[in-house]
Amino acid sequence: MSVLPSGEQWVLRAGDYAATVVSVGGGLRELTYDGRPVLLGYAEDEPAHAGMGQHLFPWPNRVTDGKYTFAGTEQQLALTEPDRRNAIHGLTRWANWLRVDDGSDPAALVIGHRLHGRPGYPHQLDFRLDYRLADGLSVTATATNIGRTDAPYGYGAHPYLTVGRPIDECVLEFGAAEWLEVSPQRLTPVGLRPVDGSPYEFRAGRPVGSLQIDNAFTGLGGGSWSVSLTDPATGTRSVLTSDTPWMQLYTGEALGRTALAVEPMTCPPNAFASGQDLVVLKPGESHTTSFAVSA
Repeated sequence: MSVLPSGEQWVLRAGDYAATVVSVGGGLRELTYDGRPVLLGYAEDEPAHAGMGQHLFPWPNRVTDGKYTFAGTEQQLALTEPDRRNAIHGLTRWANWLRVDDGSDPAALVIGHRLHGRPGYPHQLDFRLDYRLADGLSVTATATNIGRTDAPYGYGAHPYLTVGRPIDECVLEFGAAEWLEVSPQRLTPVGLRPVDGSPYEFRAGRPVGSLQIDNAFTGLGGGSWSVSLTDPATGTRSVLTSDTPWMQLYTGEALGRTALAVEPMTCPPNAFASGQDLVVLKPGESHTTSFAVSA
């Protein structure tokens, strides 16, 4: 018996929408509307690449040098981005997730994963992902501290919006007050800068052009925010909305700029070290956040 690189495949359908979720990382392998990709996907016979559709537990983005101090104890995470000497995108992207609902609803899926303590992150957490298709796809991420000590926590997701053409030719629209400057080599946070007057001002919507983006944004208006990518020739759109206080945009150079990563994040890069917007889960506490994608 052979096993697919992305593991078990769970297909959801509702109206003109279809989605495939996989057991490796609990990731979102594809999302289509009327047969058109809304998110850039990958084939079932290949693993996820460039973070495509993955969930980032228990921290999003990067921890510089993999080092942080929590509750008075210094910790060292594995450097999973060795070229830049960073620990990137958490601990569950390649872990196996299990289905925990009864499978009776063709438009819904609930999966879970238990994270045990390890060097650099000595905490026990249960993670749950609720997928539901209706007028688009909603994804709810929940973490519960099942251990005996407080645990630092953050969440992010890594979907890529696509409208079927290079993003240079697409219109991008989003609102944010500040963007996070990072160092050019290691992408280490330098400081927040105002979006107004910067190259990243897209409130009114305009073509992406040749602009390269791999930055976090905040000041998203409170409550729900959205990012839309539009094909100006056809009006075809892909939209992501979320309730997180941060997001990361990445113009997908690793994928030939064929799609735009829109990454909802509960905290900024290096939050384990800086403490900025870091969630601290006490024993028994849970944290929930969500995002949605639609055409």
